[in-house]
Amino acid sequence: MPGQPLSSSVSAYLRRCRAERGLSPHTLDAYERDLGGFTTFAHRYGVDAVEDIDRTVVRRYIASLSTRGYAPRTIARRTSTVRAFLADLARRGAIPSNPAAGVSQPKVPRSLPRSIPSGSLGTLLDRIDGEGPVDLRDRAILELIYGSGLRVAELASLRLGDVSPTGFVRVTGKGSKDRTVPVPGPALRAVQRYVASGRPELAGPNSGDALWIGVRGGPMGIRAIRTMTHRRIGSFPHALRHSFATHLLENGADLRSVQDLLGHTELATTQLYTSVTRNHMTETYERSHPRA
Repeated sequence: MPGQPLSSSVSAYLRRCRAERGLSPHTLDAYERDLGGFTTFAHRYGVDAVEDIDRTVVRRYIASLSTRGYAPRTIARRTSTVRAFLADLARRGAIPSNPAAGVSQPKVPRSLPRSIPSGSLGTLLDRIDGEGPVDLRDRAILELIYGSGLRVAELASLRLGDVSPTGFVRVTGKGSKDRTVPVPGPALRAVQRYVASGRPELAGPNSGDALWIGVRGGPMGIRAIRTMTHRRIGSFPHALRHSFATHLLENGADLRSVQDLLGHTELATTQLYTSVTRNHMTETYERSHPRA
């Protein structure tokens, strides 16, 4: 009797992820690519049904990624996606157990976030001082990412009214979890100027209530925001978010508060920034202490 087809099981899993877990389109696209690659490999290996996937198939898949020259971080991500998919099948009784459980994968070196020195960042932002709608929009975007530590997906999804005049922004983060984050004065003023004078000039029939509008009158997407950020400051939005966290910690903010502001579920994720601040403290000591 034929088993449950692997390709249809992947499609059903992706539908469940979309409906039940509230994942972003970017994450779902990554899952689909990762599982598509695993399905292609399994078919070439002669495996077409989920019941035929065993530990050997998973190990050989991981080995094939290494042979093809993928970076350890990419291999780890793809392996994690496959492991989660097979774990879901096991929970639902489609397979007796997860064949990926216990399979080792390359260790990913823990890289420190890149942050931009506060003085340099202030200079870069101040250079965007034009009065045109695009300048007003770009300054507001960059000020808000750095001022409130938003993820680029959170920023792109903002609607009119999400930034309150009292200095808070309401965002929907990973897993559809809402949080409210303070907006500092420079960022709030930049957003208000853009909404009053910039957005009306950019808005078109397809703008809806999106806060950020592109030059063609439609909402700005994640890719457009990343491209603009790199053009304006020579880096990407995550560097501004990392700078937000690092600069708070360098100036005495406690780790739990920064965790809440960033929307991290686990404190361990936020603790990565403590290494950055320790480096900063060491460099300051060596530069400043007469006996260093």
